[in-house]
Amino acid sequence: MAGHYLPLVTLRILLAFAATWFIWGSTYLAIAFAVRELPPLLVAAVRNLTAGVLLFGWVMARGGPRPTRRQWKQTAVVGFLLLGLGNGAVTWSARTEPTGVIALMVALVPLWLLVFGWLGRRGVRPAVLEVIGVSLGLIGIALLALPDGTVGSGVTPIGFLVLLLSTLAWSGGSLYSRQLDPHPVPLGATGMEMMTGGLFLLVVSGLAGEWSGVDLSGVTLRGALSMAYLIIFGSVIGFSAYKWLLTQVRPALAGTYAFVNPVVAVTLGWAFAGEMITPRLLVAMGLIVTAVATISLRPYFSRR
Repeated sequence: MAGHYLPLVTLRILLAFAATWFIWGSTYLAIAFAVRELPPLLVAAVRNLTAGVLLFGWVMARGGPRPTRRQWKQTAVVGFLLLGLGNGAVTWSARTEPTGVIALMVALVPLWLLVFGWLGRRGVRPAVLEVIGVSLGLIGIALLALPDGTVGSGVTPIGFLVLLLSTLAWSGGSLYSRQLDPHPVPLGATGMEMMTGGLFLLVVSGLAGEWSGVDLSGVTLRGALSMAYLIIFGSVIGFSAYKWLLTQVRPALAGTYAFVNPVVAVTLGWAFAGEMITPRLLVAMGLIVTAVATISLRPYFSRR
């Protein structure tokens, strides 16, 4: 039995890595296609709300425990920060910013988590490799933010600020979620976070006047498939795989999606969306990917 069980577990782990590396990396292109035909905040709202209902409904249908009021409050805060502000800002920025640049900015989340850890009351003195990683990441940010005169190769000032807000909100939500009591059914909690974050985005979308600008007759097959891909593959499968992966491997290894996603997003954006790959973008990508890899994997190698 053991000889047959180990390969199955290994295969599931490899599939989970593939989901977080390649599926999540490809969602940036799907977002770019979706926001060309639908308002961005509404896209994020529908994506998260639908995926949340599917996940939460599946857990409850299998006899999952009914959430308490305290759990709803906690997941609402996480959903607001991670999905309302974090994913919402990413989707909004996809109207004007290249998908590869967006993915590179999002990849900075591990860097901010490390910086916040240094600045906290119980801040831990950084290791040399971590200082090097943060320095490389900041240089990469500077390369993305500074204009180089090439149209479509960098990030606009407002896009940079919105994406920076997204990474800070995601980092803050991640730190907050670590302080919470473990949920008895992690997938149920994920569904609750998606629903509350999606409801927040739906309200903001309405206040921004997006509802009146929706023209479903103008949605093409590509736009509809992009939305379906974001809901099923990006949210339901991607998040589920990541939650399960955290229980099987070291957190640092589960977080390696942060430096694989940008490579996938840049490649797909160039191949299918006509986005430019400039020398500056390649250098920035190399610096940020190296920085995140250095920060994320240092604990793994230090324990070997």
